[in-house]
Amino acid sequence: MKINNVQIECIQGDITKQQDIEVIVNAANKFLAPGGGVAGAIHSKAGPELYQECKKYAPIETGDAVITKGYKLPNPFVIHTVGPVYQQEKNPAEKLAMCFKNCLLLADSKQLKSIAFPAISTGIFGYPVDEAAEVSINAVIETIPHLKSIQKIRFVLFDQQTFSIFEKKLREINEGKGNP
Repeated sequence: MKINNVQIECIQGDITKQQDIEVIVNAANKFLAPGGGVAGAIHSKAGPELYQECKKYAPIETGDAVITKGYKLPNPFVIHTVGPVYQQEKNPAEKLAMCFKNCLLLADSKQLKSIAFPAISTGIFGYPVDEAAEVSINAVIETIPHLKSIQKIRFVLFDQQTFSIFEKKLREINEGKGNP
């Protein structure tokens, strides 16, 4: 899908292996500490220097975003954002949308051209994948007109089921906008 010369794509894979992307997004906890899921994989691959830098910025609130170096990752940068815990947040859709908008605006402010997102909040934070896909993709589409440097936005989904849901939702939204 292409909007305003920005390519949006979904792939199944490992976010820590996106060698053609300048910044990957970490679905972080508020202390930006290594954990399970995406955060664990990113911290493990980046090395201990990542957490040392993260400590300077923690804690952060749900929806906020901060940027660090990528260290041993193939990406020069990592943006860390805290997604909503689905059952505990008063307005989880608004908070999830904020994660995507804030990450994109931060990457754009650094003149980065490419960014990769995981399925934020769909793991232990319990956000239903189908709902998260719609909120995430719509937040990205709504933010694109405000971007100057971003040219590629990639959703990197770890398992087949999550990938299928995101890919289907992207196709439905694209067709709803009248794009072939």
